[in-house]
Amino acid sequence: MATMIEENGPSTHVQSEVSSSSHARQKLEGLLNKNMRIRMTDGRTLVGLFLCTDRDCNVILGSAQEFLKSTDTFSQGEPRVLGLAMIPGHHVVSIEVEADSLEDTQGFGATH
Repeated sequence: MATMIEENGPSTHVQSEVSSSSHARQKLEGLLNKNMRIRMTDGRTLVGLFLCTDRDCNVILGSAQEFLKSTDTFSQGEPRVLGLAMIPGHHVVSIEVEADSLEDTQGFGATH
């Protein structure tokens, strides 16, 4: 049996995948503890601090508040305090980072 040994290290294809995943990881780490607004498939909106996510796109928010879908566009109603909340990735419609929490984040501007 022949054994193939790479003398030059990993291929450039593997290196580009690693560098893009590490760049994405750095972006996610930059968003930790920032206020996020997550819209869900059932019309609810959750606002809270981004604590973590996983490869299935499940999101954990801390100090979360729930806003129900309002039939009247002028009244949003009182939020319901949830505290720590897990949002399944398949229920996420959109994620927005609050503008005031982005001002102190380096590397995130209007160009990204």
